[in-house]
Amino acid sequence: MRQNKFKATLLPVRNKLFRLALSITGNKEDAEDIVQDVLLHVLKKEDWEQIENIEAYCFRSTRNRALDMIALKDNQIESLPDDFDFPVQDDISKKVEAQEYIDWMEKWLNQLPEKQQTIFRLREIEELSYKEIASILNITEEQVKINLFRLRRRLKEYFDKI
Repeated sequence: MRQNKFKATLLPVRNKLFRLALSITGNKEDAEDIVQDVLLHVLKKEDWEQIENIEAYCFRSTRNRALDMIALKDNQIESLPDDFDFPVQDDISKKVEAQEYIDWMEKWLNQLPEKQQTIFRLREIEELSYKEIASILNITEEQVKINLFRLRRRLKEYFDKI
């Protein structure tokens, strides 16, 4: 019965958790590992069914683990794998264009305080409600709305500069 409740309650949010972790880490494998760790952690908790908002708990845990992973990776140097194949010329122009947009957006996001980055990702990428975001971050819905208003204004200002 416990596993049935786990499947019904937590597995439906797995994809949302993955997208959040991926948007923070930028790495598919890391995001998968983070989500697996979070879900395993919740399953191992004896009282997980007593948590008032389990979805918000999982989002908060995913966010924290992703940020921890980034902090760890900042101290490591990455290199290309030996079997890396460079893309053909036709693919490069499409990928460069897409990457330029992603880089531009990441550059803008990285200028923001961590809390605002998270609010933006949860609202604009994950499309969560104000109430869900407020619950995840332990702030009021009004604070979420105010932060989003300020973020959108900053985005417009940033866009006007370039």
